[in-house]
Amino acid sequence: MNLLLGAINPIAFSLGGLEVHWYGVIIASAVLLAIFMSTHESEKLGIKGDDLIDMMLWALPISIIGARIYYVAFEWRYYVAHPSEIIAIWNGGIAIYGGLIAGGLTVYWFTKKRGLPFWLVLDIAAPSVLIAQAIGRWGNFINQEAHGEETSRAFLENLHLPSFIINNMKIDGIYYQPTFFYESLWNVIGFVLLVILRKKFHLLKRGEVALSYVIWYSFGRFFIEGLRTDSLMLLQTIRVSQLLSVVLFVGAIVLWYYRRKKYPENPYYLDGVTSI
Repeated sequence: MNLLLGAINPIAFSLGGLEVHWYGVIIASAVLLAIFMSTHESEKLGIKGDDLIDMMLWALPISIIGARIYYVAFEWRYYVAHPSEIIAIWNGGIAIYGGLIAGGLTVYWFTKKRGLPFWLVLDIAAPSVLIAQAIGRWGNFINQEAHGEETSRAFLENLHLPSFIINNMKIDGIYYQPTFFYESLWNVIGFVLLVILRKKFHLLKRGEVALSYVIWYSFGRFFIEGLRTDSLMLLQTIRVSQLLSVVLFVGAIVLWYYRRKKYPENPYYLDGVTSI
């Protein structure tokens, strides 16, 4: 890897004839961190870490499948002409919103099956998912994807970005907006806020950590998506992720208000906590 030459080699290392991509290494690291953090938090709230791990074993592959189905659905014109590439996920093409939807449904099914509190499990997982998303965006950076419009090196330097980021944002001789970095930073800030807020007694009720995650992520994603050049489109004019961000943002706020009014007896997140 020679950062001074520009693009970073997407291949981390080779094992025999198998090439291991940085993208996979980064995603795997993010997932392991999320699992560790979630299981650690769950034990404080009376949920066995083994239950969280079992849930992840279901949720992770289903999330990946959901992310791929979501992407293929909105690029169907291409894939109907190239059906053999539908399963070629190694060539790129997954959508985080598809993964979150599929993962959320899996969590709902699993918690009902195990008799676990659905909203509490979501609250436990939400900050971990957000920091995993922040880390995962660096896989996009390595692959030089999910970037924004054309810009200048001077603009990137004025953002006080490290040289290795600026160099890797030069693609085919053109510098691009590092939207991967914007979203990663937004997610890190959101992660810190969620962790701080959920440790405040009698502040957030069960479900409100998860809803805060939805509100925070969808708000930032709406604006960042508007800068990207690879957005999935609906009717050729509407950015799907922006539309879904608006729906999720409004829906989460409405649901928050509804739950507070309809179920004022709902416990707080830290009710029954054994340690902090």
